Amino acid sequence: MEPKNLIIIMSDQHQRRISGCYGHDIVKTPNIDRLAARGARFEAAYTPCPVCVPARASFATGKYVHQIGCWDNATPFHGDHESWHSLLRDRGHQTVSIGKLHFRSDEDDNGFSDERIGMHVIDGEGDLLGLVRDEDMPKRGGSWKMAKMAGPGESPYTLYDREIAARAQIWLREEAQAFRDKPWVLFVSFVCPHFPLTAPPDYYYPYYDQDLPSPKLYDQRDQPLHPWLEDYRSTFAYDEFFETPEMVKRALAGYLGLCTFLDDNVGNVLKALDDAGLTDETRVIYTSDHGDNLGARGLWGKSNMYEEAVAVPLIVAGPGVSEGSVIETPTNLLDLYPLIVGGAGAADAATVTDAHPGGDILKIISGEDTDRAVFSEYHAMGSKTAAYMIRKGPYKLVHYVGYEPQLFDLGEDPEELNDLARDANAQPILKDLTDELNAILDPVAVDRQAKADQATLMEASGGREAVIERGDLGFSPPPGVAPDFN
Repeated sequence: MEPKNLIIIMSDQHQRRISGCYGHDIVKTPNIDRLAARGARFEAAYTPCPVCVPARASFATGKYVHQIGCWDNATPFHGDHESWHSLLRDRGHQTVSIGKLHFRSDEDDNGFSDERIGMHVIDGEGDLLGLVRDEDMPKRGGSWKMAKMAGPGESPYTLYDREIAARAQIWLREEAQAFRDKPWVLFVSFVCPHFPLTAPPDYYYPYYDQDLPSPKLYDQRDQPLHPWLEDYRSTFAYDEFFETPEMVKRALAGYLGLCTFLDDNVGNVLKALDDAGLTDETRVIYTSDHGDNLGARGLWGKSNMYEEAVAVPLIVAGPGVSEGSVIETPTNLLDLYPLIVGGAGAADAATVTDAHPGGDILKIISGEDTDRAVFSEYHAMGSKTAAYMIRKGPYKLVHYVGYEPQLFDLGEDPEELNDLARDANAQPILKDLTDELNAILDPVAVDRQAKADQATLMEASGGREAVIERGDLGFSPPPGVAPDFN
């Protein structure tokens, strides 16, 4: 691939299905839709971990969570592993970050040539409460914020995203042209549509003023879920605070409004690229760090292996990428690492990406490498044991340490309503996917290592009671906003 500039636009907690180009019939996302029309849209893309800090550390390094030990929201990346941005910077490329990183601190060398208004974990420590993963996990005090903050208005997140978009536009118009000797990479990282589900009124009311369908299986929210999911929702008791259908509607309208707000910010960045005369020499990636349950089955937030949480939107557009392509082959965000490094023109890209699990996304776009297994893992807050996902073809295995697995045929059952794990006819598929999982890691040993590391960190942070006493943020504050523990 001919070396070109690259813009990576990453949102936070954008459910894949909630974009026009992915078939949603209510939400308005014209800018993301246009980007998809002039590039490749991936129908089965997944995060390496369905929660912010590990997902972003994994994306930065091109390695699985268990390979780098960034298990949860209290074990952030801090420059101790090589990243695509440090690799390119050290080879003379300008790598610029504007917005959310969720690394440890801006005092670390995070690998960028230039890092602006970076959002990092609070106090360099993050969510210490998530280290408590025993039989008596405390209920999260900030869970009320999901329901009670949903509605019209501005939040610290919408104000932060406006600033991110403004600074990205200015960089493209006033600074990008100075870096012409080698392709540059601009990482623009927004926080919306991550909750609080507070959307500016001009984005909120167009959705609130219409009938909105109830979340998937919401009428069955009081029925028992898989035991691993019961652990999660007993800790993150978000749905307990949705006291009326009106509150649910406000949350849905808030989320949809934030998706359109995000889309407008994406459009502003792409317009600045065009106005600067750089579109023809720049590739663009749009994706998100993970999805959002958005009330499905009575679950809110992320942190599980259902499609709502673990699947992500992924679009790649620009020079050398076929327009209007729709890619059905399962893909992981780690597959972007070789593309970022090689697409920028690093001469030794093939060598430096050898030890990374990501595949060649150009081969995937061209229809090769279709029989591949895609992996995700979770070792974080609200879980007593690890959860692992393997997607291969239409089939998806969710393997839990200490609990029964789940198996879905997404070709026949895209809504994951029929668990095949105990179906006698599905046992060969279950075995094949389990073998794929075991080829990547030892599920029990990795679960044990994660808990050992977390126990060590909890002890260094004052012990279990001190961590519980510190409280729950609910969501991380952007730069300049004081944390609000509960």
